[in-house]
Parts: sequence; C-alpha cells; structure tokens
Amino acid sequence: MNPAYTKSLNELVEQFSKLPGIGSKTAERLAFYILKAKKPDALALAHAISDVKTNIHQCRICYNLAETEVCSICSDPRREQDVICVVEQPKDVIGLEKTGLCKWTYHILNGHIAPLEGIEPDDLTINALIKRVRTGDIKEVVMATNPNLEGDGTSLYIHSLLHPLNVKVTRLARGLPAGSTIEFASGSILTDAVLNRLEI
Repeated sequence: MNPAYTKSLNELVEQFSKLPGIGSKTAERLAFYILKAKKPDALALAHAISDVKTNIHQCRICYNLAETEVCSICSDPRREQDVICVVEQPKDVIGLEKTGLCKWTYHILNGHIAPLEGIEPDDLTINALIKRVRTGDIKEVVMATNPNLEGDGTSLYIHSLLHPLNVKVTRLARGLPAGSTIEFASGSILTDAVLNRLEI
C-alpha cells in the first residue's frame, strides 16, 4: 500500500500484482498505463475480463473452453470423431492445433494425477473420458499428457482403465523431451511427436 497513491490506484496495483509473473514494479506500470489510457480503452479491457469470466465455460463433451454448450472442435463434422486426444489442459490443445496435423477431437483432463498435491483421479475428468469411449464409436485414444512423472503416471492409469474396452491407445512419440510440457514445445517437436505416436 503506497500512501502516495489513492485507494483505487492502490487496489489496481494490488490486483495486477496477483497475476503470474507480475512483480510490484510491473504492477505499478500497468496501473499507471490504465490510469493514462483513454476511458473507452480502459473500459474495453475491463469488459473483456468480465466477458471471459461470464461467457467461457467447459464444453459438455470434451471439457475444453467454450462459449456455447459444445465447443467448436467437438461440433466440427470434419473432425475424426472416432479419435480422442487426451491432454492435461486447454493450452495443450492450442499447441497441438498449431501443427495443422490434428484432425481429431480432444478430451481435457484439467490436470494430472498427483497424490502428493492432493490431486486424485476423481478430481480429473477421467470418468467422463471412459464414458465417452464406452458409449461412442471410438477407435483410438491418443495420450498427450506431458512427458514428465505426473503426466506419464496419469497416462498409465488411464491406459489401465481403457485396456478392457478394446480401444487402440497410442501416445505421442518422445520427440517431446522428458520433463517438458506440451504448452512450451516448439511446433516442429510437436509435429514429430504427433506423426510418430506409438501404441501403448
């Protein structure tokens, strides 16, 4: 709390400083940028934030981000509806889509299994995935969890549940370095991983 600032300005600095990667100095710069901006521009930012929190929810099929009941990928008839690619978070979908190779649908787990962090299988959308495979005409499930301890453990757990359902289960090839995340992988690495995926 800076006594030289007004209550509103201090509040804005505090809110900006809560954002990831934003320190106190950057928070102050952002707050002063908003203060100096034209009113319509500043309110447009506030409106965009409000819209994101009001309009975006999870797709009822794949749990990806959507503004309608079903996301644009699940509702696209050109997609391979019989192939599901399983990822940990919506940002992973963006990375995979940039390769231009992924014509399948997705299933977002909303995390990975991590008992030490208190994240158990029931905290994820694993049950919904199994139900999709059971009730749909699914020929392949592509495991695209992150190539680290938690991602591999989550993938193995899901594979054990899918095994009795007689569905082909593949994983992205290890063009992805162990310990990395899909979100930060380059397009060429992801392209390699998608094209050379292996059956589990």
